Amino acid sequence: MAADTSAGAAESAPERSRSGRRGLPLVLNAVSVALGIALWWALASAGFKLPTPPEVVDRASTLIGDGTLADDALASLTRVLIGFGLGTAVAVPVGFLMGWYGILRGLIEPWIQFFRTIPPLAIIPLAVVAMGIDETPKIFVIFLAAFLACVISTFQGVVNVDRTLINAARVLGAGDATIFARVVVPASTPFILVGMRVGLGSAWATLVAAELIAAQEGLGYRMQNAQLYYDLPTIFVGLISIGILGLLMDRVLLLAERRLTRWQERR
Repeated sequence: MAADTSAGAAESAPERSRSGRRGLPLVLNAVSVALGIALWWALASAGFKLPTPPEVVDRASTLIGDGTLADDALASLTRVLIGFGLGTAVAVPVGFLMGWYGILRGLIEPWIQFFRTIPPLAIIPLAVVAMGIDETPKIFVIFLAAFLACVISTFQGVVNVDRTLINAARVLGAGDATIFARVVVPASTPFILVGMRVGLGSAWATLVAAELIAAQEGLGYRMQNAQLYYDLPTIFVGLISIGILGLLMDRVLLLAERRLTRWQERR
C-alpha cells in the first residue's frame, strides 16, 4: 500500500510541475497587462495628452453599442485575412521554388530583394492609379506586405535543410518528389510558420495606411477620421482593437506551429 502511494505521488509530481510551468506565463501576462494599464493611467494623470482608461472604455462602449466598432473590425479583419491569405498562398510555393531550383532562384531573388527595399506604403499611389479606389488596392498592399515577409522565410527554410538528410534519402532510392514531400517540407515548416507570423504583423501594420484609400469603414479609417477632430479615445479604441485582433491571430499561428513542429526540441 505504501509503495503504491509513493508511486502515485511520484507520478503526480511531474504533472503538477508541468501544470505550474504552463500557468506561469499566463500569470506573467496578466501582471504585465495590469502594469501597462497602470503606467498608461499614471501618464494620463500626470498631464500627458493621453485619454484615461475609463475614457477609452466609455468610448468603446459607445462604439460597440451603435455597432460601429463591430462593422469597422469586420471590414479590417476581412481585408487582412484576404491579403494575408493570398500573400501566404503565393509566398510559400515561390519560396520553395527559389530554394529548390537554382535557376529560378537567380531569376526571382533579385526582384524579391528589390521590392523588399520598397515599403508597401510607397506602392499605394501606384496601386490607386492602376487599380482604382475600391477594395482591390487595399488588399493588394496588404498582400504585398505579407508576401515579402513570408517568401524570404520560406526560402531560407528550404536552403537550410540539412544536406545529410537529403543525401540519405537519395541513397535509399527516394526521388525528388519524395524528398521534397518527406524531407524538405517538414524541415522547412518552422521557417514557414515564423514567416507567416512576421507576415501577419506586416499585414496589420499596413492596414491603417491601406485604409487611406477611399475607405468608408475600418479600424484604420476610423482612427484617421478621429485624428481630424483630435478624438484621442476613438484612436485608442482603434489601436487596442487592432492589437487584440492581431494578438489573437498570432496565437492561432503559434498554436499551429507547436502542433506541426512537435518533433523540435523546445526550451
